[in-house]
Amino acid sequence: MKPDNNNNCVAIIAGEASGDEHGAKLVRAMRQQRPGLFFCGIGGPALKRAGVRIVADAAELTVVGITEVFSRLPDILKGMGIFRKLLKSLRPDLLILIDFPDFNLRMAAVAKKLEIPVLYYISPQIWAWRQGRARRIARLVDHMAVILPFEEQFYQGFNVPVSFVGHPLLDDHLPTAEKALKSGLQDPPVVGLVPGSRDTEIMRLLPIMLEAGDILKQELKDVEFIISRAGSVESALIFSVLDRRKGWDQIEVISGGVEKVFERSDAIIAASGTVTLQAAIHGTPMVITYKVSPVSAWFGRAFIRVDHVGLVNLVADRELAPELLQDAATGDNIAWAILDMLKNEDKLNRLRTELIALRDTLGGTGASERVADLALGMLKNR
Repeated sequence: MKPDNNNNCVAIIAGEASGDEHGAKLVRAMRQQRPGLFFCGIGGPALKRAGVRIVADAAELTVVGITEVFSRLPDILKGMGIFRKLLKSLRPDLLILIDFPDFNLRMAAVAKKLEIPVLYYISPQIWAWRQGRARRIARLVDHMAVILPFEEQFYQGFNVPVSFVGHPLLDDHLPTAEKALKSGLQDPPVVGLVPGSRDTEIMRLLPIMLEAGDILKQELKDVEFIISRAGSVESALIFSVLDRRKGWDQIEVISGGVEKVFERSDAIIAASGTVTLQAAIHGTPMVITYKVSPVSAWFGRAFIRVDHVGLVNLVADRELAPELLQDAATGDNIAWAILDMLKNEDKLNRLRTELIALRDTLGGTGASERVADLALGMLKNR
């Protein structure tokens, strides 16, 4: 797997579905300026479509939570072994890491020993917990490209070279603010269910969302539901959960492109993650929910240093979307939070306006191009 001798070689790792998409945009932006670049690494379907030679599938390596890691440990160790061997044999001119810190920081340490420069794009959420990792990043990473406005100051406090590049979500084809700020409710109202991009999230969260849906059906005269299926999740898994609950056999499952769910929904129930910020910049009100194992939850409560979990609330620095996590993540709680939105159209319209306003704080369009300039500059110095 050797590139042409005249071309630079770039290794890249993206462990999440969202990171896979952002990485693909970056690869395309770099090739716009340098068409001959050779890319290889770990990722998913988006990076593969962008022309990256995939050596390990990210879907086999990604987990959330402390105890959840053990079930995937053999795959994770195998993936580390493959990539360590790739770095030693191929000696790429640049390593680009995207989020995925437990895996990526280990690979950064390997690259450091091999004197391979490291660009870290999309910071792990160490400002929320385990802030001491910033010192490790300062030792191992040559430059951080961050996508949330408060992250730049955080890293400057640890003397880490850092650039705020804006959020790549703003490079998507977004509806105009006027179109996103639709007024009132549809008849009947539509609630979108966005249960996540991992199998474990589907198994934990979708049944709770369906339970909330059953309550909403009882409380509202008419209501419709749609489900978003991430590309990393097999349809069979979604339908296996639906088959266990009476009355959900006719629900529409929308595959690929959660934006379609935003456009058609008056409000959504969403797994905590990047999707909450996606929903916000589309002007879609939401309730955020999440559950991990009790042990993982205990560690989270002990170490988390921020007031909010949902990205939309972190960027806004206040609760624009209710967060119902762990024991609070019940069908009853979620249903009543959604009802509170749907039964107050003035409140719903104000919320849409506040969500759309977050676009102005996220740095504008062109994030992928700005990161591409950073990466190509590092290649030139190399």
